Amino acid sequence: MSTGAHILQAIGNTSLVQLRRVVPPGSARVFVKLEWENPTGSMKDRAAQAMISKAEEDGRLRPGDTIVEYTGGSTGISLALVCVAKGYRLHIVTSDAFSRDKLNQMSAFGAELTLVRSEGGRTTKKLIQDMIAAAGEFSREPHTYWTDQLNNHDSIAGYYRLADEIKEQTDGKLDAFVQSVGTAASLRGVASVLKRYNSRLKIVAVEPAESAVLSGGQPGSHKIEGVGIGYTPPLWEPNLVDEIIAVTTTDAKTMARRLAREEGLFAGTSSGANVVAALRVAEHLGPEAGVVTLMVDSGLKYLSTDVFQA
Repeated sequence: MSTGAHILQAIGNTSLVQLRRVVPPGSARVFVKLEWENPTGSMKDRAAQAMISKAEEDGRLRPGDTIVEYTGGSTGISLALVCVAKGYRLHIVTSDAFSRDKLNQMSAFGAELTLVRSEGGRTTKKLIQDMIAAAGEFSREPHTYWTDQLNNHDSIAGYYRLADEIKEQTDGKLDAFVQSVGTAASLRGVASVLKRYNSRLKIVAVEPAESAVLSGGQPGSHKIEGVGIGYTPPLWEPNLVDEIIAVTTTDAKTMARRLAREEGLFAGTSSGANVVAALRVAEHLGPEAGVVTLMVDSGLKYLSTDVFQA
């Protein structure tokens, strides 16, 4: 990177490392992409940059406009960074269901927050729908652009480069890609590119076991932040997916703690769920195979939660 590069040029080109201690003997090699190396500590920087840039290009977003979005935190933080870099105001609709660390980080970047009350601090279908409805109301104000992440196809393109990075870093020697589903943009963006390189690549989606709607189950409440919205996200593309694995909140939290203590990898609960699912895939594929999943965001975003508190 050249001297004096813009902060948005720091997005992407994250490291890929191999898990050493949590992978059982006889399993495939498991690699994790350290997406917390992005400027805000999350893979969502990629999507936020794509959504705003493409809206600028076609005139949906104009200088002086305010951007509005509903979010559990990471997308909002990433949008806040891009808004600072490009000079837009940002209004975020979020909830007490998400970590105070995330809410504080959005505020630190200057975002205006509107909080929607949750049911006992848990993610539910009703909470997501209430947040969307509130964002929709704010979007009717003049000079306002609603990124509407669950329906925004621009976000998918933000993850194409991530797929190219994975291919380059594995020399194309990859048998499975595993990723949890929130909006489904990251899974769809990465899978669509990797499948072009290798049509036999196994694509595995991950969802909360308490709300396993993609697997045909009923919606329920859970505490894996950023995933499992309680209904099939509009960007979901089932034809790209070979398997869906459901992971409990308890298993995701336990793995997040293990990653910190055994691998030195400090990540959130969705990353923990990713690794739980990746280990299941690795056990099935055997020692000659390679599996890649994502460290979606940094554990620093969850210090106020029960994931890491003593």
